[in-house]
Amino acid sequence: MPATPATAQDFVPYATAAIDFHRALNIPIGPLVASRAELDSLHEHLVSLHGLLDAHTQRTSPLLRGEGDHLKAARTRLWQAADHLHAAYHASPRPGSGEVPGAEACRDRRPEGAPELTICRRHQQTARLVRRRATPADLHSPFTGLVRH
Repeated sequence: MPATPATAQDFVPYATAAIDFHRALNIPIGPLVASRAELDSLHEHLVSLHGLLDAHTQRTSPLLRGEGDHLKAARTRLWQAADHLHAAYHASPRPGSGEVPGAEACRDRRPEGAPELTICRRHQQTARLVRRRATPADLHSPFTGLVRH
């Protein structure tokens, strides 16, 4: 019997299982500061999820406004989470020196040089998409918008 071809929905559960497996293996019980590498990886994951939800939102919203509203709200929340992870990355100590860079360093686009600059580049690229898809009020409101039923 031939194997059933993989669909797009087949991969998301594997990604979720991988995250759960990573947490179980690599995050010990007890106090531990998240490393910059971990925060960078989590940021990359959230930005990828944001892209996936953006694609679903763009396709769904014209057809089903109620579902589209929920997807837009989820997309906005993911961006807010990614924004906080980006800030946490810059608030965490640098490896080696333990120095914590100031917030203005990222805005100057030269926070620490390569390879650490990759999180800022990814964040800025996604921010351009976010600014096209959402208003400042959407991004800063505790309520992410009208949800139709």
